[in-house]
Amino acid sequence: MLTASEIRQQFLDFFASKEHVIVPSAPIVVKNDPTLMFTNAGMNQFKDYFLGNATPPYGRVADTQKCLRVSGKHNDLEEVGVDTYHHTMFEMLGNWSFGNYFKNEAITWSWELLTNVYKLPKDRLYATVFEGDESEGLPASKIAHAKWLEFLPQAQIVMGNKKDNFWEMGETGPCGPCTEIHIDLRSNEEIATTPGHLLINQDHPQVIEIWNNVFIQYNRKKDGTLEDLPQKHVDTGMGFERLVRAVQNKQSNYDTDVFTGTIAAIEKITGITYDFGTSKPAVAFRVLADHIRAISFTIADGQLPSNTGAGYVIRRILRRAVRYYFSYLNYKQPLLHQLVPILAQQFATVFSELQAQQAFVQKVILEEEDAFLKTLDKGLKRLDVIMQQAQTTKLITGAAAFELNDTYGFPIDLTTLIATENNLQVDEAAYEAERKQQQNRGRADAAQDTQDWVEVHPTNTLTFVGYTNYTCNTLISKYRQVSTKGNTYYQVVLQQTPFYAESGGQVGDVGTLTIGQHTYQVTNTKKENDLILHYLSELPTSPEQPVIANINLELRNQTEAHHTATHLLQAALQQVLGKHVAQKGSLNNATGLRFDFAHFSKLTPTEIQQVEEIVNQKIRANIPVISKELPKNEALALGAMALFGEKYGDTVRVVIIDPNYSIELCGGTHVANTGELGILKITTETAIAAGVRRIEAVVANAAEAYISSQLQLLAQVKEQYKNPKELLPTLQKQQADNNSLKKQIELAEARQLVAIRNQLLTKDEIINGVTYIADIVEVTNPDALKKLCTDLKNNLTNYVVVLAANIGGKPYVAVGIAPTVVAAKGLDAAVIVKQHIAPLIQGGGGGNATLATAAGTQASNLQQVLIVVKALL
Repeated sequence: MLTASEIRQQFLDFFASKEHVIVPSAPIVVKNDPTLMFTNAGMNQFKDYFLGNATPPYGRVADTQKCLRVSGKHNDLEEVGVDTYHHTMFEMLGNWSFGNYFKNEAITWSWELLTNVYKLPKDRLYATVFEGDESEGLPASKIAHAKWLEFLPQAQIVMGNKKDNFWEMGETGPCGPCTEIHIDLRSNEEIATTPGHLLINQDHPQVIEIWNNVFIQYNRKKDGTLEDLPQKHVDTGMGFERLVRAVQNKQSNYDTDVFTGTIAAIEKITGITYDFGTSKPAVAFRVLADHIRAISFTIADGQLPSNTGAGYVIRRILRRAVRYYFSYLNYKQPLLHQLVPILAQQFATVFSELQAQQAFVQKVILEEEDAFLKTLDKGLKRLDVIMQQAQTTKLITGAAAFELNDTYGFPIDLTTLIATENNLQVDEAAYEAERKQQQNRGRADAAQDTQDWVEVHPTNTLTFVGYTNYTCNTLISKYRQVSTKGNTYYQVVLQQTPFYAESGGQVGDVGTLTIGQHTYQVTNTKKENDLILHYLSELPTSPEQPVIANINLELRNQTEAHHTATHLLQAALQQVLGKHVAQKGSLNNATGLRFDFAHFSKLTPTEIQQVEEIVNQKIRANIPVISKELPKNEALALGAMALFGEKYGDTVRVVIIDPNYSIELCGGTHVANTGELGILKITTETAIAAGVRRIEAVVANAAEAYISSQLQLLAQVKEQYKNPKELLPTLQKQQADNNSLKKQIELAEARQLVAIRNQLLTKDEIINGVTYIADIVEVTNPDALKKLCTDLKNNLTNYVVVLAANIGGKPYVAVGIAPTVVAAKGLDAAVIVKQHIAPLIQGGGGGNATLATAAGTQASNLQQVLIVVKALL
């Protein structure tokens, strides 16, 4: 039986024999494309060729592409693990023609590969063909249909509608009819009962699509109309995992050697045997085997888990996996990070970036798992309180379920599962309403209306001249209007431009475009795929006229000084800390540099000093900064550092600062000599994520300003202390005196709180069987109110405590409620604070059901607060 690796290689070898150039996978994390977070199809890296924005270097290419589908139009997340053939991260095998061959060749080669090379049974294969669409004026795909009749009987050709057999990149852009290839993997007995053609595109787990051949021949405009493209292209995608399943004749993608190694490792870790079925533990095995791939490869490509954007998607996938092993495999400690070495070894020859960063990826995943397992524990405790409150109605509200999801990361299905085990239900409709309301708010914030491009002087050879020229005479190639959050601006593409587009950590240039007597401000320059977009707040009145483009040279010089300093800094960090230091992000602008790098511990003052000394030695040496273009393989042979998660072409730009010190692949702009940097000063060093540190630094004018401000501050401090001969001992003595006084104050406050507590215990009253204590007390800080509530708890059983204080003219309130009262009376301290107290004192607050606090601005209503809570009881 062919292995997965052999099946992949046979695909690439086959298309190499058909004169295709084999290109590497693009990173799974997308950069310079606002329409995508992740690469979700093999064609993503070739979009500019289809759009006509760039000229492809080859007419035919093939590859295997890492893809991720967990957000937007293509979202398979909820099916993953439940069925046997959906995945988050998957490989897409593809062959491409850019104005070269078309339908006949693509279909012929598909058939040849599947039947002659992979030996798939011909009677199990089906093809779908576009039937046409009268409403769009689209004809049926007669050429594709005729070609398939050469290989298949009509019974194995299914005519498909626009939904199934017309592929579109998005709401606008290149599109065209497609022909899909499906395979029927059912038993002969099942096939005899129901013919395969009746199950095509019916979500049958054994009748699955394996390959899609898209024939890109139209462009969808903003108004919905279609126009013919000047060239016709082929864009194919074959799911590698499904292909392996078909070739190895397995009943599930997870039964192939793409996943069996990972599943075996999970069995060993958990002590549970995978049962191949539909049980919750079996689903959990599949979820883990799938999700660890998405998590690992996105982190290796530079996307760390976070609370926003692409980082939040990865965090959500990770937490979904944790929830599955926590709930269904009864594994209560970090598991996912233990699977990274298996993956790194498995993909070492095809996606080597994971093996190169194995320790770093494991560290990030481990810390994420640790954090969520702690949150999960807190969430379970909060859920216990919510379930106690729901005993009367037997229904957990949508708001409570959403709180668990939003605050504790609890997926709704976990809340539902635990509720069912406790004979409760969840108001899932109300939960969904809450979730959609939040989602719609986010979409409204991000809503953007982008109009069609207006062609002025069309060209597909756009040129950046800004390495050597800071001004140039040019023409506007095209422009478009963009509206977002009530603002309208314009994106302009020039045939030639000196403006550097934001990339590689270097910010985009600003400057001016002069057309005739009018000058227009360029407020930013960004890259969208391979297009350089100049941002203007107003549209030129004569866009067809010649343009003089000028960058702001002063800002460019200061920015590129910080960019060159980043190269010097990385090399110095590797000398001091080790070769494991790898860039994880950077920012270079006129005011400073920010450099994020892989390292597992805080830098010591000595290490920071060593790094500064190395960089400043290189600055004083006034080393020439040499930039030149080389073939990528030649550059890597020189020892040039490439960034993980970046896509490089066959020819790359190399920046050399002493061949024995720093050689990097870099498309940014740089100073001519290191001496122009003057001096480097590190201003901060912090942790920003698991295994990632951040250094901020300044050079040249910014460094001089920083050092001057620090010296001025030091002079002011000395003056404040009457210019002592030795400042440090003076400060140390004052600190010791302060600590001594603080201890005395804390002791006095503790005694005062004991006295207040004893006095409060004499003011209790019984209301409906509950001990009620309420008073306005004199304390010096808000925390004292919480301490009093906690202290009173040790002296009471069924109680409600409301304590208020006027501290510096501001009102503060703390509410404490016994768990028994929460359960019996349905009272919730957090709800009382938010709904009844905060409005009275014109403020806000929060907490949990047994202890919550509030602060506001209206201290005159504190007595009313006590009355309101008493009335509730």
